[in-house]
Amino acid sequence: MSSQSVPPRGEQESVERCKVVVIDDDRLIRTTLAHRLRELGHQVAAVATGREGIEEIAAGADVIALDYRLPDGDGFEFLGQIRHRWPDVPVIMMTGYASIDHAVGAMQSGAHDYVAKPASPDAVAAAVARALADTRLARQARDLASRGAGQRAIDNIIGDSDSIRELKALLPRIARSHATTVLITGESGTGKDLVARALHAESTRADGEFVNITCSALPSQLLESELFGHERGAFTDAKVRKEGLLERANHGTVFLDEICEMEPQLQAKLLRFLEEKTFRRVGGADEIHADVRVVAATNVDLRQAVLERQFREDLYYRLAVVTVELPALREREGDIERLVAFFVDRFKAEFDKQVQAVSPSAMRALIAYPWPGNVRELRNAVERAVLLSTDPVLTERDFDVVERTSADSAVVRLPACGIDVREVERSLVEQALERTGGNKTRAAELLGMNRDQVRYRMRRYGLSGDKDIG
Repeated sequence: MSSQSVPPRGEQESVERCKVVVIDDDRLIRTTLAHRLRELGHQVAAVATGREGIEEIAAGADVIALDYRLPDGDGFEFLGQIRHRWPDVPVIMMTGYASIDHAVGAMQSGAHDYVAKPASPDAVAAAVARALADTRLARQARDLASRGAGQRAIDNIIGDSDSIRELKALLPRIARSHATTVLITGESGTGKDLVARALHAESTRADGEFVNITCSALPSQLLESELFGHERGAFTDAKVRKEGLLERANHGTVFLDEICEMEPQLQAKLLRFLEEKTFRRVGGADEIHADVRVVAATNVDLRQAVLERQFREDLYYRLAVVTVELPALREREGDIERLVAFFVDRFKAEFDKQVQAVSPSAMRALIAYPWPGNVRELRNAVERAVLLSTDPVLTERDFDVVERTSADSAVVRLPACGIDVREVERSLVEQALERTGGNKTRAAELLGMNRDQVRYRMRRYGLSGDKDIG
């Protein structure tokens, strides 16, 4: 974030001017920053304490540069006060105690940007310029929305539970920030693709392309070619030069789903790109620059994967600066009725059906069901019910998940002597693979998982199917 510079002094007339409040107890830093910002035409109030800063902000401020360590309190405490009282004023956090934890904490607490000290005055001035530009764009977006410019992408996220309201409030802040990486976590079927698209649509990159790829869908060599492109003759079937997704999405967003499935060698190349913003096509020598935001998603605990040496630690920390965790559907049961109504309306129009409602007893059963496949499983259940329905009201008989819930009443009991859960899990995965002849998709169905979860556990426990299929 701090590597960008402001325009040269000869071009200062193009810089948007504003009032900046600088809060830092280091007198030299205060005066140096104030001098540079005033050179750019900004009005500056430079103070040494959080209390003085609050007073200056109350008198009016467009951007705030806030130090992490202050003599009268923690910078995060003052950040909280500022976000509560002046939510639309962007805050740039500055700290000499630079770490991933502080970056994550600053962004999640509502900071607009983050600059590690010692930071040059130009780096802070650049952060101020970006904050002003983003504030202007956000204001324009609000003006368009107020004039009825159409539905926002974020409105496609259905639900009104506390977790979904928090998610909808957080996504625009992340989208309009300068974070170049975002990690989306959550169980399979929770809507990671939908959230990635909303992040793109709400961002200043919305005019650029949104491209996505599922990392488990291709062998490593083809995945590398898809991401970075290749030169003619780079390998046997490379008849012509091919542009990769990173190049194609310049000034846009690349969504890497199931990032946990990326091979270590390719993880290293992705990390290099994230650090340097340049890459080489497969078989090429030229460095190509691409300005993209990389949104990665996984249903696997990457921290555990790092401990088990299944995922690079440095890549994890680079991706996880800003993390969005999606709740499981069982944690937001208050949204199920709205989701059911949404999918019923969608599929009755698609299939030209006369379905009008879901019976109260069927709705109670749907709410009580744990939905291990989350929203994706709910959508599929409603789609099947609407497609096969012959009556205007859907009942329990129309939903196969309700029937399975009634049948599956057996409970696994914990032995008095205890049990090793990892060994049980390993044994079950091994049995499922043996029963299906190594077919991971069918084994996943037996275990109530998806194929990627089975593949992850195979690596974790050192298992291999008899056949590399499914």
